[in-house]
Amino acid sequence: MRFNLLARRVIVAPALGLVLALTVAACASSSSSSVSPTHSPTSAPPSVSASALITTNWETFFNGKTATAKRIALLQNGQTFASVIQAQSSSSLAESASAKVLKVVVTSPAQATVTYNVLLSGTTALSNQTGMAVYQNGTWKVGDVSFCGLLALESGGKAPSVCSSVGG
Repeated sequence: MRFNLLARRVIVAPALGLVLALTVAACASSSSSSVSPTHSPTSAPPSVSASALITTNWETFFNGKTATAKRIALLQNGQTFASVIQAQSSSSLAESASAKVLKVVVTSPAQATVTYNVLLSGTTALSNQTGMAVYQNGTWKVGDVSFCGLLALESGGKAPSVCSSVGG
């Protein structure tokens, strides 16, 4: 029994730390001018094009070098989360965190399921995570439900109040 408890601590603590790093990376700021395609035609694109846009936008959002304004633009209801993203933008840990999309399944013209890995300094730290992308205002974005889930993990299970205002 004591071994099982110790084994759980050894596994769970680093995993939560990695989720924290990814959340901070999602909120870090930089002056990088790397711009990836975010917009698609006025109607939702076919699933092949949507998958490529979702992958690009998801990885851009979670890239520690992406500017805060770009992150806000790539998050569903991003303006609602602007203060949260800006507040976390000063973390140096965020520079090393990123996400690698493994698979995108478009489930409707406005929603997709994203399977991704969390990377720290280019090494997989947390694998096969599941999130949601949404098509909002002509752009495929990271779903606020996914972002709120990461924020809740960061704070020990309780998401910030802004998440309740958007249904996250």
